[in-house]
Amino acid sequence: MIVIGITGTLGAGKGTIVDYLVREKCFRHYSVRAFLIREISKSGMKIDRDSMTHVANKLRADHTPSYITDQLYEEAIKEGASCVIESIRTPGEIASLRNKKGFFLMAVDADPKLRYQRIRERNSETDEVSFETFLSNELREMHSDDPDKQNLAACILQADFLLHNDGNLDDLYQQIELILQKIEKHG
Repeated sequence: MIVIGITGTLGAGKGTIVDYLVREKCFRHYSVRAFLIREISKSGMKIDRDSMTHVANKLRADHTPSYITDQLYEEAIKEGASCVIESIRTPGEIASLRNKKGFFLMAVDADPKLRYQRIRERNSETDEVSFETFLSNELREMHSDDPDKQNLAACILQADFLLHNDGNLDDLYQQIELILQKIEKHG
Protein backbone atom coordinates (compact mmCIF):
# COMPACT_ATOMS: atom_id res chain seq x y z
CA MET A 1 0.00 0.00 0.00
CA ILE A 2 1.36 3.40 -1.04
CA VAL A 3 0.15 6.48 0.82
CA ILE A 4 0.82 9.74 -0.98
CA GLY A 5 0.25 13.00 0.85
CA ILE A 6 -0.28 16.14 -1.19
CA THR A 7 0.68 19.61 0.00
CA GLY A 8 1.23 22.87 -1.82
CA THR A 9 0.19 26.42 -2.34
CA LEU A 10 -3.43 27.48 -2.87
CA GLY A 11 -4.69 26.63 -6.35
CA ALA A 12 -1.42 25.00 -7.42
CA GLY A 13 -3.01 21.76 -8.62
CA LYS A 14 -3.36 19.43 -5.64
CA GLY A 15 -6.80 18.35 -6.84
CA THR A 16 -5.56 17.80 -10.39
CA ILE A 17 -2.83 15.48 -9.10
CA VAL A 18 -5.39 13.62 -7.00
CA ASP A 19 -7.75 13.26 -9.97
CA TYR A 20 -4.92 11.79 -12.05
CA LEU A 21 -3.90 9.30 -9.35
CA VAL A 22 -7.51 8.20 -8.84
CA ARG A 23 -8.37 7.99 -12.54
CA GLU A 24 -5.15 6.56 -13.96
CA LYS A 25 -3.66 4.63 -11.03
CA CYS A 26 -6.78 3.57 -9.06
CA PHE A 27 -5.72 5.34 -5.86
CA ARG A 28 -8.36 6.00 -3.22
CA HIS A 29 -8.85 9.67 -2.33
CA TYR A 30 -9.07 11.02 1.21
CA SER A 31 -9.63 14.77 1.44
CA VAL A 32 -8.89 17.03 4.39
CA ARG A 33 -11.18 19.59 2.75
CA ALA A 34 -14.11 17.13 2.57
CA PHE A 35 -13.46 16.07 6.17
CA LEU A 36 -13.57 19.71 7.31
CA ILE A 37 -16.70 20.48 5.28
CA ARG A 38 -18.46 17.58 7.04
CA GLU A 39 -17.38 19.00 10.41
CA ILE A 40 -18.42 22.55 9.48
CA SER A 41 -21.81 21.33 8.22
CA LYS A 42 -22.46 19.65 11.59
CA SER A 43 -21.97 22.99 13.35
CA GLY A 44 -24.04 25.03 10.90
CA MET A 45 -21.18 27.43 10.16
CA LYS A 46 -20.73 29.05 6.77
CA ILE A 47 -18.46 27.00 4.51
CA ASP A 48 -15.55 29.27 3.61
CA ARG A 49 -11.78 29.33 4.05
CA ASP A 50 -12.02 31.12 7.41
CA SER A 51 -14.38 28.44 8.80
CA MET A 52 -12.19 25.68 7.42
CA THR A 53 -9.09 27.18 9.01
CA HIS A 54 -10.86 27.74 12.32
CA VAL A 55 -12.31 24.20 12.50
CA ALA A 56 -9.04 22.57 11.41
CA ASN A 57 -7.04 24.52 14.00
CA LYS A 58 -9.57 23.71 16.73
CA LEU A 59 -9.57 19.98 15.92
CA ARG A 60 -5.78 19.94 16.00
CA ALA A 61 -5.67 21.88 19.28
CA ASP A 62 -8.35 19.66 20.88
CA HIS A 63 -6.73 16.40 19.78
CA THR A 64 -3.28 16.35 18.14
CA PRO A 65 -1.60 18.33 15.33
CA SER A 66 -2.09 15.27 13.10
CA TYR A 67 -5.68 14.49 14.12
CA ILE A 68 -7.35 15.10 10.75
CA THR A 69 -4.89 13.17 8.61
CA ASP A 70 -4.73 10.40 11.24
CA GLN A 71 -8.51 10.02 10.89
CA LEU A 72 -8.19 9.88 7.10
CA TYR A 73 -5.31 7.39 7.32
CA GLU A 74 -7.43 5.11 9.53
CA GLU A 75 -10.18 5.21 6.89
CA ALA A 76 -7.58 4.35 4.23
CA ILE A 77 -6.17 1.40 6.18
CA LYS A 78 -9.64 -0.14 6.32
CA GLU A 79 -9.76 -0.02 2.50
CA GLY A 80 -6.24 -1.44 2.18
CA ALA A 81 -5.59 0.12 -1.22
CA SER A 82 -3.02 2.71 -2.26
CA CYS A 83 -4.36 6.14 -1.46
CA VAL A 84 -3.75 9.84 -1.64
CA ILE A 85 -4.45 12.15 1.29
CA GLU A 86 -5.11 15.60 -0.03
CA SER A 87 -4.18 18.70 1.63
CA ILE A 88 -1.45 18.21 4.17
CA ARG A 89 -1.01 21.58 5.89
CA THR A 90 0.99 21.04 9.10
CA PRO A 91 4.39 19.53 9.92
CA GLY A 92 2.65 17.47 12.63
CA GLU A 93 0.57 15.75 9.98
CA ILE A 94 3.72 14.91 8.06
CA ALA A 95 5.51 13.65 11.18
CA SER A 96 2.65 11.29 11.96
CA LEU A 97 2.35 10.04 8.38
CA ARG A 98 6.13 9.52 8.16
CA ASN A 99 5.69 6.87 10.86
CA LYS A 100 3.42 4.92 8.50
CA LYS A 101 4.87 2.44 6.03
CA GLY A 102 4.79 3.44 2.36
CA PHE A 103 4.25 7.18 2.88
CA PHE A 104 5.56 9.76 0.40
CA LEU A 105 4.87 13.50 0.29
CA MET A 106 4.37 15.46 -2.93
CA ALA A 107 4.27 19.26 -2.98
CA VAL A 108 3.00 21.37 -5.86
CA ASP A 109 3.48 25.04 -6.63
CA ALA A 110 2.82 27.44 -9.51
CA ASP A 111 2.86 31.15 -10.29
CA PRO A 112 0.44 33.05 -7.96
CA LYS A 113 -1.50 34.75 -10.79
CA LEU A 114 -1.99 31.41 -12.53
CA ARG A 115 -3.09 29.82 -9.26
CA TYR A 116 -5.59 32.61 -8.64
CA GLN A 117 -7.00 32.17 -12.14
CA ARG A 118 -7.41 28.44 -11.44
CA ILE A 119 -9.29 28.92 -8.18
CA ARG A 120 -11.64 31.39 -9.84
CA GLU A 121 -12.35 28.82 -12.56
CA ARG A 122 -13.01 25.96 -10.10
CA ASN A 123 -15.45 28.27 -8.28
CA SER A 124 -15.81 26.34 -5.02
CA GLU A 125 -17.44 27.85 -1.94
CA THR A 126 -14.03 29.00 -0.63
CA ASP A 127 -12.82 30.55 -3.89
CA GLU A 128 -15.02 33.64 -4.21
CA VAL A 129 -12.28 36.07 -3.16
CA SER A 130 -10.28 38.93 -4.60
CA PHE A 131 -6.64 38.44 -5.63
CA GLU A 132 -5.57 40.42 -2.56
CA THR A 133 -7.62 38.16 -0.26
CA PHE A 134 -6.24 35.10 -2.04
CA LEU A 135 -2.68 36.28 -1.33
CA SER A 136 -3.59 37.21 2.24
CA ASN A 137 -5.17 33.78 2.87
CA GLU A 138 -2.08 32.06 1.54
CA LEU A 139 0.27 34.24 3.59
CA ARG A 140 -1.73 33.38 6.73
CA GLU A 141 -1.28 29.67 5.98
CA MET A 142 2.40 29.79 4.95
CA HIS A 143 4.14 30.14 8.32
CA SER A 144 3.33 29.40 11.93
CA ASP A 145 5.24 28.36 15.02
CA ASP A 146 2.03 26.86 16.42
CA PRO A 147 1.97 23.10 15.63
CA ASP A 148 -1.83 23.20 15.43
CA LYS A 149 -1.89 25.80 12.65
CA GLN A 150 -1.10 25.67 8.95
CA ASN A 151 2.52 25.97 7.89
CA LEU A 152 2.60 25.32 4.16
CA ALA A 153 6.18 26.54 3.77
CA ALA A 154 7.48 23.95 6.24
CA CYS A 155 5.36 21.23 4.62
CA ILE A 156 6.65 22.04 1.15
CA LEU A 157 10.24 21.90 2.44
CA GLN A 158 9.61 18.40 3.81
CA ALA A 159 8.25 17.04 0.52
CA ASP A 160 9.91 14.02 -1.05
CA PHE A 161 8.93 15.36 -4.47
CA LEU A 162 8.21 18.89 -5.73
CA LEU A 163 6.04 19.42 -8.81
CA HIS A 164 5.98 22.70 -10.75
CA ASN A 165 2.58 23.25 -12.32
CA ASP A 166 3.13 26.29 -14.52
CA GLY A 167 2.68 24.33 -17.76
CA ASN A 168 -0.09 22.26 -19.26
CA LEU A 169 -1.71 19.08 -17.94
CA ASP A 170 0.58 16.81 -19.95
CA ASP A 171 3.61 18.42 -18.28
CA LEU A 172 2.09 17.81 -14.85
CA TYR A 173 1.14 14.22 -15.70
CA GLN A 174 4.71 13.50 -16.88
CA GLN A 175 6.06 14.78 -13.57
CA ILE A 176 3.62 12.52 -11.68
CA GLU A 177 4.67 9.50 -13.76
CA LEU A 178 8.35 10.12 -13.06
CA ILE A 179 7.64 10.38 -9.35
CA LEU A 180 5.61 7.15 -9.36
CA GLN A 181 8.51 5.38 -11.08
CA LYS A 182 10.85 6.60 -8.31
CA ILE A 183 8.40 5.45 -5.65
CA GLU A 184 8.16 1.99 -7.26
CA LYS A 185 11.97 1.70 -7.29
CA HIS A 186 12.08 2.76 -3.63
CA GLY A 187 9.46 0.24 -2.49
